[in-house]
Amino acid sequence: MTSSYTDLGVELMVTGENAGTWGTKTNNNLNLIEQISGGYISQDVAGTGTVAFAKADGALNAVVASRIIVFTGALGGSRIVTFPVLTENFYIIKNATSNAQTLQLKAATGSGSTVTWATDDKGWKLVYFDGVATNTGVVEPGFSTSAGDVTLTGTQTLTNKTLTLPKINGATAITSTGAELNILDGVTATAAELNYSDLATLGTSAASKVITANANNLTTISGAVLNTEDALTDAADIVWNAVNSPVAKVTLTANRNLSAPTGTGIAAGQMISLLVIQDAGGTNTITWNAVYEFPSDTAPTLTSTGALGDLFSFRYNGAKWLLMGQTLALTLA
Repeated sequence: MTSSYTDLGVELMVTGENAGTWGTKTNNNLNLIEQISGGYISQDVAGTGTVAFAKADGALNAVVASRIIVFTGALGGSRIVTFPVLTENFYIIKNATSNAQTLQLKAATGSGSTVTWATDDKGWKLVYFDGVATNTGVVEPGFSTSAGDVTLTGTQTLTNKTLTLPKINGATAITSTGAELNILDGVTATAAELNYSDLATLGTSAASKVITANANNLTTISGAVLNTEDALTDAADIVWNAVNSPVAKVTLTANRNLSAPTGTGIAAGQMISLLVIQDAGGTNTITWNAVYEFPSDTAPTLTSTGALGDLFSFRYNGAKWLLMGQTLALTLA
């Protein structure tokens, strides 16, 4: 009987064979097993298409019989690296090739699972060949199997975790609690945009910021706060969303009703302003909803001259919109 070989090339000798050479062959097998257990090899896989690696019976320095493998070379296109069917082993492999091309590991034949490095992935992978007959699959268990570990492609929920100088797109991010981050939930912003208004510590002054706050609960805004003037639609019943358009104007073309202000989140203390403009003909009137409160419960008489405007400001007390001030017969151009 003659020697046989394992799927990774280790020689299995039989009794009565290789007289006088058992020592040499045994030492070779031990070296080969050591290579399979922890050996390193750098292998050029330059080119495109498929490159196949086979076992080398009894020989050292075979790619498939090395634990640590680094693939090198310039890829001219998508590259497929195949190992023999029946290979059962795990490998730690790095894609150190150049050029933005995919690199895939699979068995030489069959339709078993595969592992692929993306075009921009030049890192390490832990891969396992399952050795299934005729249809060997390749899987990537990763360097940790803990369900709570954060991976590059996975999605994990972090509960009560402290992030030390995390980075967003390369920029150091602000470390915050979950509740603080929820304030920005649904907002898409760059790190630079967030830094425009971040406070070092709530209640402590932070210099060179758009918004600052001090220990006395005084918030300072560097620069003006602008509510853009929106135009309301002139209609028989004028609708005014006081949340979306706290500063508004409307040009009257006939006698109108002004509905109660609408909007989600209206609260006591909110202030709004409305500019009522007469069309060229003038003489148009407004019937104010009862929620608008005027001195002595008497609504003002609008300017009747064409193209002039009347300006009204209100403050909400939780029940009614109280007139703060009015300026009539304003020339607008």
